[in-house]
Amino acid sequence: MRDFKIPSIYPTTNKCIRFPNDLIEDIENVIEGKNCTFSAFIVEAARVAVDNIKENDKKSTNQ
Repeated sequence: MRDFKIPSIYPTTNKCIRFPNDLIEDIENVIEGKNCTFSAFIVEAARVAVDNIKENDKKSTNQ
């Protein structure tokens, strides 16, 4: 499992998604003062989640 790192800004494609207000506030507080956008944070979180799922699936298949 890899560690989550707050990403720098990189090219993205616009997608519309709804988030709970409290989660938006928490994320904005975490990235405040860092070179990171809300979208970049969410993309990195999704990448980590997908990598973890793939890794867990791989472990389950090998058992």
